[in-house]
Amino acid sequence: MRLVLVGDVFRPEVAGVDVEQAIRSDRVTRYVSVLAPFRRPDLGERAPAEGGGGSGRWWRIGRCGRGRRDIGTVVFPEAPLKIFLTATPDERARRRLFQRGEALDVELVRRESQALAARDAADSNRRIAPLKPAPEAVLLDTTTLTLEQQVTRVVELARGLFPG
Repeated sequence: MRLVLVGDVFRPEVAGVDVEQAIRSDRVTRYVSVLAPFRRPDLGERAPAEGGGGSGRWWRIGRCGRGRRDIGTVVFPEAPLKIFLTATPDERARRRLFQRGEALDVELVRRESQALAARDAADSNRRIAPLKPAPEAVLLDTTTLTLEQQVTRVVELARGLFPG
């Protein structure tokens, strides 16, 4: 598995195959919350070692936006900066459908929003590694922010903690 930079976007690959659309499919989304806790212990042990090295602090900060829902509480509990990104289910649904290249019809957005809200509820109430912000995390509601504004805010937070 690796992320490949294509233009200005990272694309996930497995064995050289682009899996961007596949990992965001309804089929995968339905099972993520059920299966994710079973992978958590291995990733929690391995990830800090992978984050080491000269720029480890920045790598760890970058990982926060990778879709892991327990990054600040399980995988990197000692990270010096934790940012918990939120957005309304409707906005997340619109973004996901846009990423897939699908038309943003009202009914499709509604169904996707309901699926995301159900996944959030399941993830928040699971016994192992529940979805929750770390107590010291900065909460950043991205509902009305452009991607550029989100990146700017995260960089500001990082620069405030790691000046120079």
